[in-house]
Amino acid sequence: MTETPIIPPGSVLGILGGGQLGRMFCMSARRMGYRTLVWTGGLEAPAIVVADEAIDLPFDSAEALEQFVSKAAVATVEFENIPRETMEAVAAKIALHPSPNAVAICQHREREKTFLKQHGIPCAPFAVVASADELAKAVAEIGTPAVLKTAAFGYDGKGQLKLTGDEDLADVWANFGTDRAVLEAFIHFERELSVMVARSADGSVVAYDPAENRHRHHILDVSIVPARVSPAVAAEAKVIACQVADALDYRGIMGVEFFHLPDGSLLVNEMAPRPHNSGHHTLDACATSQFEQQVRVTCGLSAGSPKLLSPVVMLNLLGDMWPDEQVPPDWSPLFADGSAFLHLYGKRRAVGRRKMGHANFLADDVEAALKRAEILKAELLRGGRS
Repeated sequence: MTETPIIPPGSVLGILGGGQLGRMFCMSARRMGYRTLVWTGGLEAPAIVVADEAIDLPFDSAEALEQFVSKAAVATVEFENIPRETMEAVAAKIALHPSPNAVAICQHREREKTFLKQHGIPCAPFAVVASADELAKAVAEIGTPAVLKTAAFGYDGKGQLKLTGDEDLADVWANFGTDRAVLEAFIHFERELSVMVARSADGSVVAYDPAENRHRHHILDVSIVPARVSPAVAAEAKVIACQVADALDYRGIMGVEFFHLPDGSLLVNEMAPRPHNSGHHTLDACATSQFEQQVRVTCGLSAGSPKLLSPVVMLNLLGDMWPDEQVPPDWSPLFADGSAFLHLYGKRRAVGRRKMGHANFLADDVEAALKRAEILKAELLRGGRS
């Protein structure tokens, strides 16, 4: 498709995917006067209740494709694991931002790591493996500890296995359950960071302040913003994130995750071609949220200011904080805080450690916000099923 003209409020915006990211996109779009059309892919879709219209059919449905492209003026993606064939079929009819190629690179670890290496963007040493013999050779070259990762469809720690050097690599490969994988050097880092960037049609890029991310059970637990790093490290993270967006010829909002090493250097870990869990603080603490930014850039509007208005800590609310699958926590302590903001995703069941919502804690400094977030988390976990 050729470059999309400005899509004015009142138009219909199409979203591939109907999860919580699509839900928050729809809410921002509605506030700005847009209508939304969600194509769920046949998955459980909390975005349906806030969208103006939904197509609740699989992504390989020709009927759904025809409905989607006939009604939407422009489209975007809500998560990266959309079939490439579906994205290309949409992009052949209406503008899709980000492009199918950009999403395809980010959705596949082999393509992602190769892209970073080809463009001179710092990342961990890695090797692509497709057999037990190739795995043994890669381990010999990279050393251990190392992490074996599926080439595709991995998130929140899924599809990963740490190797210490004592394993029978033939058994590891036989049981890993994939015909292609990426072996990465295990990185000893000080902290994990992420930067949200939005790149417009004219190539201009705006970057948010880096978030410092901590995980629980391989799932994001808290994001601390601004990250507790030097101004030089924060600036470098923004520069690299913008380089990634430029190299992808990206249009839209994306998250770039980093390892911050003890020597102060940064390695790119992953890229997310969409809004990101670590960018949820922007809903309450920034001049423009990541979701409004996605609406703006998708529609050809000027990007909004990414300015941080207040130090903030985002706490992920996982299903193990729920007393029962359908019994929510007592939110009274959160509301009593006064400067904490609750965002629930409308999911029907709190299964396992499913992402059910998040809370943003604003304060004059991040240490005070973090303390309040940790107190609430402890209360929720005591009453939950952790």
